[in-house]
Amino acid sequence: MAQRSWLATFERYLSSEKQLSAHTVRNYRYELQRAAEIIFDLPKGASLDPHNERWLNVSRDQLQAVLAKLHRKGLSPRSLSLCLSSLKQFFEFLVREQAIKVNPAKTLNAPKQAKPLPKNMDLDAVTHLLDIDADDPLSKRDKAIMELFYSSGLRLAELASLDINDIDFSQNEVKVMGKGSKQRVVPIGKMAIEAINNWCECRADLATAEAGDALFVSQKGTRLSHRSIQLRMKKWGQEQSLSAKVHPHKLRHSFATHMLESSADLRAVQELLGHANLSTTQIYTSLDFQHLAKVYDGAHPRAKKAKGK
Repeated sequence: MAQRSWLATFERYLSSEKQLSAHTVRNYRYELQRAAEIIFDLPKGASLDPHNERWLNVSRDQLQAVLAKLHRKGLSPRSLSLCLSSLKQFFEFLVREQAIKVNPAKTLNAPKQAKPLPKNMDLDAVTHLLDIDADDPLSKRDKAIMELFYSSGLRLAELASLDINDIDFSQNEVKVMGKGSKQRVVPIGKMAIEAINNWCECRADLATAEAGDALFVSQKGTRLSHRSIQLRMKKWGQEQSLSAKVHPHKLRHSFATHMLESSADLRAVQELLGHANLSTTQIYTSLDFQHLAKVYDGAHPRAKKAKGK
């Protein structure tokens, strides 16, 4: 009877039972190949078939040594996490197949990945973006969308799902259904209310019965899709000659950063953004500190290096 190929069986398992994409399966195979070359001291690209059964005797220390070596070679935390994930999945599969009793990778941890700071626009850039001549229905709609993103810090999905009756024009507020079906009420600024009013005056000319009560509708008269909103914002960023790409989350991040810089009220910004945990909002304190650090480095006499040093 032919010997069972654990890697080939694992790949079939990922494709058929886990229904992972071919791209993901290739990534897992690559990581296991790279780990095997270190564990079994093989030349790069060597066939793993002769070493099939050796997987069953791999120890936790050997896997820890793989991560340590890849770390020394300069692999990023993200790449190390992918490698570890591949190893954990593979050995968990071997446990499932009763080829081994314990997953040697189970208790291993990869280095923590640094959270990328969200990109925001400064006030001048936001002002320039929103300073458009809204003289036709689509530009009025787009101006209302961008004003609302920046005014109230909404997520893309939250804004796209808004209905007309979610806007309280008497109180200048918007009722938002956020993540986890959690509802919140957020203030709307004067400029955004004015832009929404201008849009609503011509909305009926585009909306069809299919749109229902959707606040923002497409040229075809249906509820405006997420992708359409993204493309229209990208278009306005280009038309306004902004150097950075414009997208919904950039205006949300700008809203959060500017609110925090002005108020320093982290709890209030958390409520406005609809964050379940304060730690999610605290990333904006890093942005604020970066700004303060730049001001300090440029202004404080003891922060500057002496010339020639």
